[in-house]
Amino acid sequence: MDITIREATPDDVAIIARYNQLMAMETEKKLLHPETVEKGVSIFLSRPDKGFYLIAESSGTAAGQCMVTYEWSDWRCGDFWWIQSVYVLPEFRRNGIFSALYNQILERASSDDLVAGIRLYVEKQNFTAQQTYLSLGMDHTHYAMLERDFTKNPLK
Repeated sequence: MDITIREATPDDVAIIARYNQLMAMETEKKLLHPETVEKGVSIFLSRPDKGFYLIAESSGTAAGQCMVTYEWSDWRCGDFWWIQSVYVLPEFRRNGIFSALYNQILERASSDDLVAGIRLYVEKQNFTAQQTYLSLGMDHTHYAMLERDFTKNPLK
């Protein structure tokens, strides 16, 4: 399969937002508000200091995507690159789309002296995704993830 990886541009906002909605529904049965997601993607793309999106294209189709965000680690004096918003169209799965995206991230991160590592979070029950990540050389960590989501509770 012919796969090309490129950095997303503002022209990609609609497709990224749509893929984020599909991913949220598929993985968490969560319905995202389209205008909110489009605005979030648009703002993110205008802030390169926050990270970047990659798009995987095959035969002229945006077959998959992922977002990379930066988290500074004072312990390691470098950024962790967090892989997020991963989505591959069902008809392109198991054809190397995510591997191509991941390898592009790994290549970029490895050539940057201020990158301490790559991380991602995955649904606990998404064993297929976990196997994919493990097969690419990622490891489970000893951390558990906790959150307080202000979008669910108006009292900050």
